[in-house]
Amino acid sequence: MKVLGDQIMNMGRQILAKCRFWFVVSTAFLLWYLILCFYNSEFTPSKRPISSLGNDFGNSANIQQPNFVLLRGNSNKRINQLLPEETGDINNNNTNKRESPRNILHFEDQILVSDQKLKPNIEDSCLGRYVYIHDLPTKFNDDLLKNCRSLSDWTDMCEFTSNSGFGIPLSNAERAYSNKGWYATNQFSLEVVFHNRMKRYGCLTNDSSSASAVFVPYYAGLDIARYLWGGHNTSVRDSDSVELVKWLREKPEWKRMFGRDHFAVAGRITWDFRRLSDDQFDWGNKFLLLPESKNMSVLTIESSPWHNNDIGIPYPTYFHPLRDEEVFQWQGRMRREKRRFLFSFAGAARPNIRDSIRNEIIDQCRASKGKCKLLECSSGSSKCYKPDFVMKMFQSSVFCLQPPGDSSTRRSAFDSILAGCIPVFFHPGSAYLQYLWHLPRDFTKYSVFIHAFDVKNRTVSIEKTLGGIPRQKVAAMRGEVIRLIPKVIYASSKLETLDDAFDISIKGVLERVSKIKKKMEEGKDSSFDYPEELSWKYNFFGTVGEHEWDRFFLRM
Repeated sequence: MKVLGDQIMNMGRQILAKCRFWFVVSTAFLLWYLILCFYNSEFTPSKRPISSLGNDFGNSANIQQPNFVLLRGNSNKRINQLLPEETGDINNNNTNKRESPRNILHFEDQILVSDQKLKPNIEDSCLGRYVYIHDLPTKFNDDLLKNCRSLSDWTDMCEFTSNSGFGIPLSNAERAYSNKGWYATNQFSLEVVFHNRMKRYGCLTNDSSSASAVFVPYYAGLDIARYLWGGHNTSVRDSDSVELVKWLREKPEWKRMFGRDHFAVAGRITWDFRRLSDDQFDWGNKFLLLPESKNMSVLTIESSPWHNNDIGIPYPTYFHPLRDEEVFQWQGRMRREKRRFLFSFAGAARPNIRDSIRNEIIDQCRASKGKCKLLECSSGSSKCYKPDFVMKMFQSSVFCLQPPGDSSTRRSAFDSILAGCIPVFFHPGSAYLQYLWHLPRDFTKYSVFIHAFDVKNRTVSIEKTLGGIPRQKVAAMRGEVIRLIPKVIYASSKLETLDDAFDISIKGVLERVSKIKKKMEEGKDSSFDYPEELSWKYNFFGTVGEHEWDRFFLRM
């Protein structure tokens, strides 16, 4: 019995030892498994965009189960070749700063990097919107600002080019403005305004091969403004623009699409850049007629109806808000304004222009017996050049007359929209065919059109035409005008919920370049499907058939 008991105890000890062994093995395995799971969850960003891992890397990748490779030596150089460079938004103070994504592990002089290609996903808000900015020689932009006193013989452009092109802040002694965001902005300062917004565009890239469009920050308007008066010969007027396109031609970015993905902003009307001859007395330079410029998209404050390489975008106004609330408050104020005058006109006669209707408009305004407010901009009158006088007049008027001046368009049209005043146009080239990206195609929603020929022939009464519009229709039109305000202003930074004129212009450029690129990839002619001289008609109506507006665009 004693022997049997000893055998049973030995067997128990053996079983207990085996249990202890498997318990240790199982515990070790479980611990190893938990450690592995923790490691994977910490260093493998499965199905998480890089934007959730770093501040400025952007929403540009969706990485799953990365396989790591070892890079040695000059790891910074290698990593720059593998990873795209991203930029931050204006609001986070991290623009142009890059942070490493979390799937990069640093170990002194070696880096573990995922060998899986970074793939853009649907969360990349910049996909298809990346823009590359050419680093031009400073003579084409910054040097012009440094020599601002040479930009005009009678205007101190140094004041107007300050504050990122907005000019000096406006005093509000007449209470014509809101308390914030108003500046003495010159109508020809758009190049500077646009360039400074472009520098803070949220989808910039330093990799031109990933860009959907390429921006050329050439201040074409400031350049030619130095030579429009004073008898400068044509070679002087053309020199910078000719040198610019030569510089562009030599760049790899140009050769990719021969400049068809390039765009620039020219802050004067198109006719300042379309000199038709080399006669010294012919106006302007030939920037927009150069073969390279014909491939580019050039945004101007007034475009040509007979060409398709320039696109009209709004003149800069005086209002450059920083936040959405400033826009909403201004819109609310314009809705509440008491408008004592049926219509108003600010401007001067044009006796030297044969077909000008301004004399007839001034005569009808004077004869209206208090229903029209007239602000004559004759020589010696300074009120026309003071924004508070103009804005107060527009704020007190239901309709604002916008006849052509030296050219079809006027900055005044955008000032009137800003004031909630319904614009009245007399030529379809004053707005309808110009600002297709920014204004509704159905122009009857926000404006009144009166044929200039009827005014010239004195067969129409402006007062009766405007007075005969039903009140409900007037209220609807004013509401539409006030809703347009964000679309025609250049905010001082990206607004949170609103697209301003800058945002809309960039979207328009990207869509235009995308269509051209698609045609080129399909092996088709990248030019447009209509005779260039009928650009105005095709762009607005989509056809080139006869139209009642043809008489407005007969080329002399």
